[in-house]
Order: sequence, then structure tokens, then C-alpha cells
Amino acid sequence: MNIVHIITRMIVGGAQENTLLNCIDLIEQYGDQVTLITGPSKGPEGKLLERFNHPQLRIIEAPALTRNIKPWQDWKAYRQIKKILCDIEPDVVHTHSAKAGILGRLAAWNLKIPAVIHTIHGAPFHPYQSNLARNLFACCERYAAKRCHRLLCVADAMTDLMVEGRVALREQFTTVYSGMEIDDYLQANQSREQVRKDFGFSDDDIVVGKIARLFHLKGHKYLIEAAKLVVAENDNVHFLLVGDGSLRETIESQIEAGGLQKHFHFTGLVPPTDVPKYLGAMDILAHTSLREGLARALPQALLAGKPVISFDIDGAREVCLTDMTGILTAPKDIQALSNAINRLAKAADLREQFGAAGQAKCRKMYSHQLMTDRIRTIYEEVLDSNKTALSK
Repeated sequence: MNIVHIITRMIVGGAQENTLLNCIDLIEQYGDQVTLITGPSKGPEGKLLERFNHPQLRIIEAPALTRNIKPWQDWKAYRQIKKILCDIEPDVVHTHSAKAGILGRLAAWNLKIPAVIHTIHGAPFHPYQSNLARNLFACCERYAAKRCHRLLCVADAMTDLMVEGRVALREQFTTVYSGMEIDDYLQANQSREQVRKDFGFSDDDIVVGKIARLFHLKGHKYLIEAAKLVVAENDNVHFLLVGDGSLRETIESQIEAGGLQKHFHFTGLVPPTDVPKYLGAMDILAHTSLREGLARALPQALLAGKPVISFDIDGAREVCLTDMTGILTAPKDIQALSNAINRLAKAADLREQFGAAGQAKCRKMYSHQLMTDRIRTIYEEVLDSNKTALSK
């Protein structure tokens, strides 16, 4: 099968890692010919392709494909994508992310590619946008949804949100959970002692981690506000921020203003292959983003046997089950967040109980090979359906 994946940029991020694992699995498990079209990967988040590549994966850059809306440049990106697809003549085009998802679907549909698939990793419209932006993105998604054969979501909550937004009918959506290297997370604690030593954590310290780009809507400020209440009650609690981004200086200033410098620690930009060892050093994972399809950090932490605390957003409730695998709190509720951290910080038995339950749940759901098998089956279903329709 000749398959093209299209994504706006290949920075270090969940959607990007998911897409790359899918590309590599298609090559290694099925012997497919796979091409990845992407725009320039600029920014402090780091380039995923520099750390995570495959010799048989063909990568083509569309220079005009960028994240920001620029009508003339977007038209050029559409033309570039369409020209590449004309040259490759794929059986399947699978798009990801908002900009690439719209332009890629339009190009593939107009070229009558036999199977056009789009994965929604996170809703492109949300309550934190202006009304104009939210309505514009929703309209674009409705238009693009009519120009593909199947819509995939990384969580049931994404399907609910898109149906509520009248993007498409529920029967057009299929949930396919994100895939990851499960074994790396199951063995995360192997590096625990060394990583904690490197950061100066004692055996008695409780380490609360957050894995996210230092970026708008990732919610670091809520964790910092909650930390003020936490350390007033538990001085041995420390916070480990894994990732980097454009808000690094702002976040450092917020920590300093709260007098929390000795309690917060930064890893800086890390490759995805290093995430398990930092999870191993943690006792609890906190997820305080305001929007996210289903943050990879949640199942990753649970696979590592760590309990999770999360704002109740999007797909978080599908893995963070209160009093089973962790604790859900209302978004932006600083008191509830600090209470949840303090509760788990004081209860080693609960941390172990929640972590074990989460590990058992997630190891059945998040294998990247299972993800690819499900996606490959969907490709075959769409291709077979279209062949049948043409033969009538």
C-alpha cells in the first residue's frame, strides 16, 4: 500500500510522535511505502525528526505549510501538497493537525485519492479562543469533514466534542487511542534512583511531575499557584517540569514571585526516549492543561505505575478515574488541585494502588502496534468500500 501522512510540523509533541510511530509501523509491520509531508519544524519545542527517524521513511517538506493562518501562504501550501500527491499517486492520504488536516484533505479529495483519512488529536476550536476564531475553525472543520472518508479521534471525548460542534455525524468517527513504546514505560523505575540523585531529591521527597511544552494553555501557572498551598503543608514536595518552550522565562518568573525556586526543577528540552526515565523519578503526575485530546503524559505515567491528577478536560477522564487511577479536578480549581496533590503526597499506599490499577488498564490500550493495526484495517475498509462502489 502506498500511504502519505501529512502534518503541519514535526516538533517534539504527542501528535507528532503518534504520527511517526504509525509511519514506521506501517513500514516494518506491513511493508508499506510511506511518505511523510510536513512543514518547517521551527521553534523551541525541538525537532522530532532529528531524534526519531527511519531509513525507509520518505520525508518531504512543504515550505509554505505553517501553523499560523496566512491566506496567500496557505494557498501556496495547498499547491505544494497537491503537487507532491500528484507525483506520488498514493492509495491513502492520512492527515493530522488543523492546518495540514484541512489543506491535505482538500488536495487529496480534489485528486480523487481512493482513501482520505483524518485524525483529530485535539479539537482545533475551543472555549479559550475568540468567538471569531472558534467559529472560523469550526466552519473549516465542517467543510473539510465532507472531503474525507473517515475521521479518527484519539479519545471518545474528541468525538463528542466534534459531534456537538456539528462537524460530522457520529457514525463517521472511530476512536483509535494513541500508541507508544509500552515497554519503555513499564521499565521506567529502573532509572529512578539515579535521576532523583541528579536533581538532589532525597528518598523522603515527593516529586510531582508535569510533562508538557512550556506553552499557552498547558496550565503551568495553575500548578505553580497550587504549589504555594502544597508546600505550606508539605515542604518535602518538589515539582519536576519536563519540556521546554516559549514561556520558559514567564514560568520561571512566576516561580520566583511565589518564592518557590527550591521546589521547582526543569529538565529542559528532552527527546521522547528520555521521558520514561523522568517519569520513573516521579511519585505523581499532574496534568493541568486546559485543552488536549488525550495527553500522552497521562497513559505514559500510568504505564510507569504513577498515579495521575488531572483537570477534567477532553479525554483525561478516560484514563484518570477518580479513586481508581488518580484524581480528577475541575479546570483552574487551585484549591482542589492542591488538595489532590497533598492527599496523594501523604498516602504511599494510595499512590501504589492507583498506579498499579492505571498500569493494568493502559497496557491493554496503548501499544503503538495495536494502534497501527487498527488504522491499517480502516485503510483497507475504506479502499474495499470504494472499490465496491466503483464496480456497481
